[in-house]
Amino acid sequence: MKILAVDDSCLIRRIVESTASVLGAQCVPVSDAKLALRTLEADPSGFSLVCIDCNTPDSHGFQFLTDMRADERWLALPVLMFTPGGSRDAMLEAIKAGATAFMPKPFVKRELQEKMFGCLGLGSLLR
Repeated sequence: MKILAVDDSCLIRRIVESTASVLGAQCVPVSDAKLALRTLEADPSGFSLVCIDCNTPDSHGFQFLTDMRADERWLALPVLMFTPGGSRDAMLEAIKAGATAFMPKPFVKRELQEKMFGCLGLGSLLR
C-alpha cells in the first residue's frame, strides 16, 4: 500500500509518513501539487490514498483535487484533504471538490491515523 503525501510543510509530510508506517504503508512525500500529479501519472494505480493540503504553493489543492477527479483512473482513489483549522468554507470546498474526508490543521497523529484508517476502509482505531 502506498500513500501520497502532498504538503509544502516538511513537518506535515513527516507526520503523514510516520502515520503511514503504522499502517504498514509506504509514503511518497511531495512538496507541491504539480509534482503530485506527475507522481500519480507515473504510477496510476499504485496509490491507496492521497493526503493533500488545500493550500499548496504552486497550485491550489482544491484545483489539484478537481483535476484529479476529472480523470477516471482516480475517481475511486480516497483523498484526505488538510484544511485550515475550523474553516467551514474550506471544509465545504473540500467536499465539493471530491475529498473523501477532510482534517483541520493543526492535528495530532492519533487523529490523522483515525482519518487515514477511515479513508482506507480499515475501520476505526478507537474502540
